[in-house]
Amino acid sequence: MKIAIVCYPTFGGSGVVATELGIALATRGHEVHFVTYKQPVRLELLNNNIYFHEVHVPEYPLFHYQPYELALSSKLVDTIKLYDIDLLHVHYAIPHAYAGYMAKKMLEEEGIHVPMITTLHGTDITLVGKHPFYKPAVTFSINQSDVVTSVSESLRQQTLDLFDIKGEIEVVSNFIDKRKYSPNYTDCERTAMANDDERIVTHISNFRKVKRIPDVLHIFNKIQEEIPAKLIMVGEGPEKENAEFICEQLRITDKVIFLGNSNEIDRILCFSDLFLLPSETESFGLAALEAMINKVPVISSNSGGIPEVNKHGVSGYLSDVGNVEEMAVNALKILRNDMDLNAFKKNAVTVAEQFDILQILPKYEEIYERAYSSRFKNVDR
Repeated sequence: MKIAIVCYPTFGGSGVVATELGIALATRGHEVHFVTYKQPVRLELLNNNIYFHEVHVPEYPLFHYQPYELALSSKLVDTIKLYDIDLLHVHYAIPHAYAGYMAKKMLEEEGIHVPMITTLHGTDITLVGKHPFYKPAVTFSINQSDVVTSVSESLRQQTLDLFDIKGEIEVVSNFIDKRKYSPNYTDCERTAMANDDERIVTHISNFRKVKRIPDVLHIFNKIQEEIPAKLIMVGEGPEKENAEFICEQLRITDKVIFLGNSNEIDRILCFSDLFLLPSETESFGLAALEAMINKVPVISSNSGGIPEVNKHGVSGYLSDVGNVEEMAVNALKILRNDMDLNAFKKNAVTVAEQFDILQILPKYEEIYERAYSSRFKNVDR
C-alpha cells in the first residue's frame, strides 16, 4: 500500500510516533511518503520505501501570516497524484486534518478518492482544538475523516466530551520499538554525569507549563536532600529560563544538568535511575514509555492517559497533580536501595513491552485496509 503521512517534523510526541510508524510500515513493504515542512527528526535514513516531500510556503507581502494549510493541501494533491497514493494518514487535527480534507475535495474533482485517517494526539484537542476560534474547524475536520483514532482512551473520551463528534473514535495506543533499545551500551558513560554513589533522575519534555517543570525541580530537591543524586533535564521550551532560576533559589544548580534537545534519548536514559513526569495532563505519556523500555521506573501524575502507561506500584508510582510531597516520598521508595530499584527497573520493561510496535502496527494496517476497501462502496470506479 502507498501511504502519505502528514505530521509535525519536530521533537514532539506526535511527530516521533508518526515517523516511527512510517519507518515500521516501510519495513513491512509499504511505500511511505512523509509530507511536511522539513525532514522529521527521527527520519535519519531514506530508502526505497520511504520518501520525504517538503512543503514550501512562498512568502507574499499580502499575507500577515503565511498560509501553511494552503501550501500543505496543494502539496498533498500533487504528491497523491504523482505517486498514486492509496491512503492519507494525518497526525494532529489542526492543521493537518483540515488540509487533508481540502486535498481530498480537490482530488475528488478529478475523480480521485483517497481515504483519510486522522490520529488525535493530545493538544490538538485539549489545548488548540477547544479554543473557540478553532473548535468549529477541529470538529469539522474530525467528522470529515474516514477513520479517527486517538492514542489513549482518556483522549478519546475528552474528544467526545469537548466536540460534537458524529462517528466512532478508535483507540490505538502510542508505541515503542523495543528492538531499537539495546539493554547495554558499551559507551554508557554514567560517570560523566554523576558519581558512583549518586542516583540519576531524568526529565524530558518541551518545557511548557503543562509539564509542571517547577514540580520536577522541587521533587528532585527533596530527593537530593535524602540521598546523593543528580537531575538531567532534556529539552527546550518557554519554562527553561525559570527552571534555571528555581535551581539557583534551591541552591541545586550544581546538581542539575540541562542538556537541551537531543536525538540520543536512549543513551541518556541508559544511565538513568528514575524518570519524573508530574504533568498537568498527558494524552498518553510517550516520554514515560520510552523511559520504561530503557529500564527506568516512572514517578508521574495520574492525569490524562498516563495511568494507561505507568502502572502504580509496578513500573513506578502515580500521584495527584501537584502532590510534590507524595511524589518525592514514592521516588525515595524506589531509589533508596538497589534491590527495590532493580525490581522496578525490571517491571518497567515488562509493562513497556506491552506497547511494542509489533503489537500496535497490525491495528493500523487493519484500519488502513478497512478504510481503503470502504472507498469502493460508494464510489463507481
